[in-house]
Amino acid sequence: MNINNGRVALITGSTDGIGAAIANRLSKDGYTVALHSQSSQEKGLKLAKALGHASYTKADLAKEKEARHLIQSVLSLHGRLDVIVNNAAMSEVIPHGELNAATPEIWRKLHDVNVIAPWVLIAEAESALRNSSTPEIPSCILNITSHAGVRPKGASIPYAVSKAALNHMTKLLALNLGPTIRVNAIAPGLVDTPMTADWGWARDIWRERAPMQRGARTEEIADIAKMIIESSYLTGEILLADGGLNLT
Repeated sequence: MNINNGRVALITGSTDGIGAAIANRLSKDGYTVALHSQSSQEKGLKLAKALGHASYTKADLAKEKEARHLIQSVLSLHGRLDVIVNNAAMSEVIPHGELNAATPEIWRKLHDVNVIAPWVLIAEAESALRNSSTPEIPSCILNITSHAGVRPKGASIPYAVSKAALNHMTKLLALNLGPTIRVNAIAPGLVDTPMTADWGWARDIWRERAPMQRGARTEEIADIAKMIIESSYLTGEILLADGGLNLT
């Protein structure tokens, strides 16, 4: 019997890109998958149908009420929650030297989605995660952050700072929620997704400087996510997945 049968994983921002790849991978491994997006409802419903044991909920995570409703919707539909993958995020491309272009409005918008929303989801789900956890298989939170939160890089300073905050939140939560709930993060570099499709400048950097000479495929990030989620021991780690760019 697959030990993951009956276990429920919520992946935010999961109708395309990294989120969809993780959803597909976990579904194949026996998880019941709860999909989410802010706007792509038709795509989400189609993917949920294709995966089989899956659901889809639309929610604007920048709004606290809708973020909390997402957790309650998953619990209502599936009766439990074992894994949260905080993948949904916002980005803005702003040259780091253009300080006035990074307006307070942009700072607040990115912070709301990239930092506050994961916190609200985790706080709302804590009780359910504790209830489904066992000593053999602890519940798991996986935050998808960015190499920009580890090194002084990234599409913009507000984006990089929001991901650095999520990395630090990961460690603080791991310290306070263990051993019942493990909390880790993956910090990808460039990943081939719809959001990065026109980032030619980034592809040039990875091709010229990274040992792997390319960005990651979404399936490769999903492989790492599976490894972390299925560990029973790993917690408090920020796994940098940038094809070795950080070595240069």
